[in-house]
Amino acid sequence: MTSRDRTPLVCGNWKLHPATIAASEALAREVIAMLRSPESASPLGVEVAVAPVFTALAAVSRVLAGTSVALAAQDTCAHEQGAFTGEVAPAMLLDAGCGLCIIGHSERRQFFGETDAGVSKKREALLGRGLRPIVCVGEHLADREAGRAIEVVLRHIDASFDGADAASLARCVIAYEPVWAIGTGKVAQPEDAQAMHVAIRGRLAAKFGDKAAAAMRILYGGSVRPDNAPDLMAEPDIDGALVGGASLDAKGFAAIVRAAVRP
Repeated sequence: MTSRDRTPLVCGNWKLHPATIAASEALAREVIAMLRSPESASPLGVEVAVAPVFTALAAVSRVLAGTSVALAAQDTCAHEQGAFTGEVAPAMLLDAGCGLCIIGHSERRQFFGETDAGVSKKREALLGRGLRPIVCVGEHLADREAGRAIEVVLRHIDASFDGADAASLARCVIAYEPVWAIGTGKVAQPEDAQAMHVAIRGRLAAKFGDKAAAAMRILYGGSVRPDNAPDLMAEPDIDGALVGGASLDAKGFAAIVRAAVRP
């Protein structure tokens, strides 16, 4: 299997934006309109998803109904029910219309104490409900400057997929997001991102076999914009993008989708 056999995925992570459900609905409509516009985007062969805030999921799901744009959540709980105030279970996400869910994002790790062990449990819970996890991994700037970037990221991979097998791996997506590039305007050089993706794929091959590793979609995230997306997406092991701030602009997001189209 080569990169051309992997369908690229571009997912817009809206984070804590927009401020209202109505604004989220409007943004979803703009995304749909831009993806239907031949001069703005050519999504043929690219899977597209958006991840609104929890309160807007059901409303945005109705907007996306009948389109090719999928709905993703920004996080989940590893528990199905119980005394877990403020949490949202996989079954609830499914009921709201989600097909994917981001887990292990660096902001969850940094601000809310997310751990690799917790990510692994969330991954299992999502798969148990038929949802596809987007598992985020990435290093801090100090790790990269100390030459530990690959070591740190592969440790995330090992722990986040603890207990997984090739069949469950096939239902997941990995997003490499260097923490120092998220929301900073900095972006990994395409060759550096490619090198990390190769390292991740190599570790997956060692753990799950060459076939499973070759089929895995590995996205890049971290200040992805319309101007840098073409160079990033041209790398053979970068299979799309997890887009943060740029996904709040429908036209720019559509341009990133276009950049992910395989030649």
